[in-house]
Amino acid sequence: MAVGVPEEVVFAAADAVLERGERPTVERVRQEMGRGSPARVGALLDKWWALLAQRLRGETRLPALPAEVSQAFVVVWQQAMLLAEGVAEQAMAERRALLEAERLRVAALEEEARQIMAQARDQIATAQAAQQHAETRLDDLELLLVQRQAQLDDRQSRCAELAEERKTALKEAGHVRDELQTVQQQLTQERESTATYVRGVEDRAHHEVDRAREESRRATAQLKSLLKQHDGLRQRLDITLTQLSEARQIAAAEKARASTLEQQLAKRMPAKRARAIPAKRQRKPTAIG
Repeated sequence: MAVGVPEEVVFAAADAVLERGERPTVERVRQEMGRGSPARVGALLDKWWALLAQRLRGETRLPALPAEVSQAFVVVWQQAMLLAEGVAEQAMAERRALLEAERLRVAALEEEARQIMAQARDQIATAQAAQQHAETRLDDLELLLVQRQAQLDDRQSRCAELAEERKTALKEAGHVRDELQTVQQQLTQERESTATYVRGVEDRAHHEVDRAREESRRATAQLKSLLKQHDGLRQRLDITLTQLSEARQIAAAEKARASTLEQQLAKRMPAKRARAIPAKRQRKPTAIG
């Protein structure tokens, strides 16, 4: 609400309310003006009531009147004063109620302000503790920053050294790359020569394998032929052995038979002839064997 309403504006509004036949109150005066705080309007309205009696006394200073008129005017004036006093007392009661409400509101505001101040003190204490912690942390961070700066300087120096080493390494890498290219070219040439040699070896090996296969086929054929001949010879040998065995059996039988005949002849012939005949027969089986 607006504050600092001019005194004459409040007085004019109170006069207007009174001219309408209504009792000037704080709310009516404020409604008449359309502005003003209750405290400001109430204080000026009290002043207006105090000046109202002076204004009325000034208006009663009239020329001499007849006794009846003067007496009637005095009665009206007394009634007006009684009415003004009642209105003033009612206004004062309203003012006291308003002041009591304002006092209670101010007390509530003061209590709220005390609570806010207590909270603020707690917050200030917390903030101070936080500030102290922050200052301690800041000191630690500054020390850490100094250490990190020293480390950074060392790393920058190390980076410079590494940059020089990198340049040297790049130069050496260039030499190594050139040597590697030369070696790769040599390896390529050797690989091509080796490939050519290997192809020649493989070709010769293929020829040797083909020749060995051909010789193997020939040897297999010869082996088969020899096996056939061997089987034929074995069969002939088996036949010859069979025939020899039969001949020996026959010879043995003939020998036994001859021996029997000689014994029979020995009994019949003289001894000399008997000796001659076995000698002749003995030569014959020997020739057969």
